[in-house]
Amino acid sequence: MNITVNITVKLRRQTSRHSEPTYQIFHIEADPDRTTVLDALIKIQNEQDGSIGFRRNCRNAICGSCSMRINGQSGLACQKQIGEVMGENDTELVIEPMQNLPVIKDLIVDMTKFWDNLAKVDPYVSTASRQISKTEFLQTPEQRAKLQAAANCILCGSCYSECNTAAISDRFVGPHALAKAYRIMADNRDDRTEERIQKYNESGFVWDCTRCYNCNEVCPVEVQPLDRISQIKHEILANPDLPESTAQRHRHTMVDLVKEDGWIDESKFGVRVVGDNFRDLKGLLSIFPLGIRMVLSGKMPYPWQFQKSEGAIEARALIEAIEKAKNR
Repeated sequence: MNITVNITVKLRRQTSRHSEPTYQIFHIEADPDRTTVLDALIKIQNEQDGSIGFRRNCRNAICGSCSMRINGQSGLACQKQIGEVMGENDTELVIEPMQNLPVIKDLIVDMTKFWDNLAKVDPYVSTASRQISKTEFLQTPEQRAKLQAAANCILCGSCYSECNTAAISDRFVGPHALAKAYRIMADNRDDRTEERIQKYNESGFVWDCTRCYNCNEVCPVEVQPLDRISQIKHEILANPDLPESTAQRHRHTMVDLVKEDGWIDESKFGVRVVGDNFRDLKGLLSIFPLGIRMVLSGKMPYPWQFQKSEGAIEARALIEAIEKAKNR
């Protein structure tokens, strides 16, 4: 049974990338359990204000065109029912453009940076692997399964819109690009795996991710970008030929300290990671002011005050068991 109710839509409007945004209120009659956010926008555009700008195409969560922020979270307007995104205490349906990209008009954003960052990971099977041969480029079901999740990405931009690192860093390529990066790394037909691992170990790629999980939460097709980023990190850490970067040393030091004490001793952590165990004088000097502030504010225990965890032995045994299983 259809239940039509009055829904208040609060729409962010912006005439150009240089203008100040404003909010405009619209009212529509709709069934919240049968009406998508995109349906609502089309209804407003057709019946109340034809000047509203937004992108749409397939209306089936395939093309990714209608990505926008809906009640504070990015997603596909064609996929979200109004009743799904409006909580019990919500009085308005708030619709805004994606974040981390400049607005062209209303809900339309400039995707240039998004596409440029994707190009940085070179998301294509290598040319040498695609030389025409007399046979097909066959894959077994097992080989295909390794890249299936990443291959589902429709490049809608929802993950990039919610990415905390992209909000503050121009160099980070973004979760969408790294999901595609893993898709190529996992493809057995590509012959540039080693080169790719070296590239993604550089600044601006996987180690800049803050692991906030926002990308996983908003992905409309379950690509789980953070999981794909973690898989690239595992490939990097498993490569003994790569020079150890600060990011790699950070990961190794965390594990080593937990193995030693059951938890992390902050007085050792910075020295080992940034100072490279007293081998990097410049790194040591860079964290010296922070160390002083931590001591003065009581945030860092003195070596004689630090107490090992009561579960240190169990933690060490667990880590060693995992390492042994991985090396089989």
